[in-house]
Amino acid sequence: MSGTGAGDTRPVIHRNSLREQIAGALREEMMAGRLAAGRNFTVKEIADLYGVSATPAREALVDLGAQGLLRTEHHRGFTVPELGWDDFLEIFEARVLLTDSYVRQLALRPESSDTDARLPSLRRRADAAVRAARAGNLDVMVGCDRRFWQEVAGLLGNRRVGDYLDWLRVQSWMFAAPYLRGMSRLDGVCWDRHLDLVDAIAARDLAGAYRIICEYNLFTVRLLAELTGRPLESVGVLPLLTAGLGPAEPAPESEGPGAEGPGADGAGPGGSAAGAVGSTAGSDAGNGGGNGGPGRPAEPPHSADATATADATAGGARLRDRELGRELGRELGLGLGLVPQPRSVAFTRFGR
Repeated sequence: MSGTGAGDTRPVIHRNSLREQIAGALREEMMAGRLAAGRNFTVKEIADLYGVSATPAREALVDLGAQGLLRTEHHRGFTVPELGWDDFLEIFEARVLLTDSYVRQLALRPESSDTDARLPSLRRRADAAVRAARAGNLDVMVGCDRRFWQEVAGLLGNRRVGDYLDWLRVQSWMFAAPYLRGMSRLDGVCWDRHLDLVDAIAARDLAGAYRIICEYNLFTVRLLAELTGRPLESVGVLPLLTAGLGPAEPAPESEGPGAEGPGADGAGPGGSAAGAVGSTAGSDAGNGGGNGGPGRPAEPPHSADATATADATAGGARLRDRELGRELGRELGLGLGLVPQPRSVAFTRFGR
């Protein structure tokens, strides 16, 4: 376990409890779609999985249940809730409405020197989120993107608003992750303008930051509407998003839906969108992407040589993804921290 800096090998000091670490690990499992909707498990299973006693495992599960992220069933333990399109609409619309309100408030607030102090950390988080998005590594992306938006929300100076947006973002990821996992590849599909947003914040360009977030949310909801086969017209806050883009920058019809994936908060400079899917380069993503289907790159015909080359390229990409995951994990302290990751349980232990 290494430090938070690229060249820092000092151990990370975790001040949160074992209970909080287990809850955090399970939360990210659900956000990434590895702990699938509808799965049921007991306290003993979780305790055995992570090699801890029943007490912190039970406390972590009860905490997640109190947050509405798990459903408690008498004599059956705990179940991951299944979120539908209507649930997502409520989550998404709440996020957008709250964001619009607090961005207006920020416009009336005097500039704070705290913003400058937060910028280096915010930029590091943004860089990590961009790298994860461009690599298409969903498991790493959910953690990096969520941490970025938590940092952005800190600019609000209102912990309750930030916590609520984070809660909405977690549920957005829980809804979107199964659809994203169903795509053949995510590299080049995920939203990666985190650094652009940081630049706008650094320049005190509140209007520009708000436009980026509106574009991000519009991109997101378009992608998820297409992946779920739902009409975009069912999104009640759509006019608010398009108005936020301004007359000078209308949303291009040719661009694909930009997904914050599961997590965008619709937030302005304090938004909490987690890991938006949809690339600035992915105009095909929203239009069926050629023969690759919604959000997927078109797949060219393969010769034997081309297949061998593609296999070698895919192998190299997988290796780079693993390297990226390890690197970002070292830098950001992802995962359980002091709680050991399960070693004897297959990746699909909680899969569908």
